[in-house]
Amino acid sequence: MIRNGALVAISSSGGKDSQAMTILLSRIVPRGQLLIVHAPLGEVEWPGTIKHIEATIPPGVPLILAPVASGKTLLEGIEDRGRFPDSARRYCTAGWKRGPIERELRRYLKAHSRFGGRIVSAMGMRADESPARAKRDPWKRNDRNSRAGREWFDWLPVHRLSTAEVFQVIADAGQSPHWAYAAGMSRLSCSFCILASRADLARAAQLRPDLYRRYVALERRIGHTLSPTRLPLPALTGVPAAPADADPRV
Repeated sequence: MIRNGALVAISSSGGKDSQAMTILLSRIVPRGQLLIVHAPLGEVEWPGTIKHIEATIPPGVPLILAPVASGKTLLEGIEDRGRFPDSARRYCTAGWKRGPIERELRRYLKAHSRFGGRIVSAMGMRADESPARAKRDPWKRNDRNSRAGREWFDWLPVHRLSTAEVFQVIADAGQSPHWAYAAGMSRLSCSFCILASRADLARAAQLRPDLYRRYVALERRIGHTLSPTRLPLPALTGVPAAPADADPRV
């Protein structure tokens, strides 16, 4: 696909896996065939994420943003549904990441006929992140998007790399990962992610207390918790959400 002139679109969250993937692919894909796409998550995204992506992509490679079409924030979407996403119903990924990214890639491919309708969508999922991701096929035709003159493949270039190898790729390139890792986070997703560990949620509460209070208030309003343990965030993290915790009427 690369030799035949396909567009290679890298979906970047700004996290370590996306960054390492970008470094590695920039060594084998001609610059004119590379594209970086990011789904901005606004208030729930770690501050500085877009600037970090801009600072770590190869010079001259375009970065396009894929916002949700409705303009609604993720927190507004959660409130509308009256429940947080979970591992079985990850509408956050479908509605705020995958859907908008695929929409923008279709538009970009249509607007740039030199790629001949050929696209490789590169994503940073790795096998050691979860049993489900370990079972993912690293190279697969995307039948849903292979239509209307498009030939679309999904690729997981760093699928078999370990966490240590990912950080080593970044270090060897003379780059640094997003600041949130040095601040104590083990992964970079939404600041408060449904898949985050208890330790990551607690650290995020310390790093982003204002946003944490909004999540706690949202849990109370809709009567549903972010964590599948069904423990509210203050009980799960051990971090009080003052001043709301001080007065149960708030």
